[in-house]
Amino acid sequence: MSVTSKIRRQGGAAVITLPPTLLKLLHLEVGAQLELNVVDGELIARPVVQPPRKRYSLAELLEGSEEVAELNAQTAFARDGDSVGRELG
Repeated sequence: MSVTSKIRRQGGAAVITLPPTLLKLLHLEVGAQLELNVVDGELIARPVVQPPRKRYSLAELLEGSEEVAELNAQTAFARDGDSVGRELG
């Protein structure tokens, strides 16, 4: 498929418009990222493939919380006492 698009100015940037049919063929949506390269004077645009985001279980998120509780208990003395300056008490 060959598409002609005109470069135009929008604010301080130069932009091109991609027709919806081209986006559909590439399985892209507005907001997708493209990697742009110039090879032998030709512009090559490739979709950036993002690895899926890691999803954590509640158990994974709470892993290590016992160590944090122990650290808080060990450093409780540093949080005791009256306010000295303008800090909130």
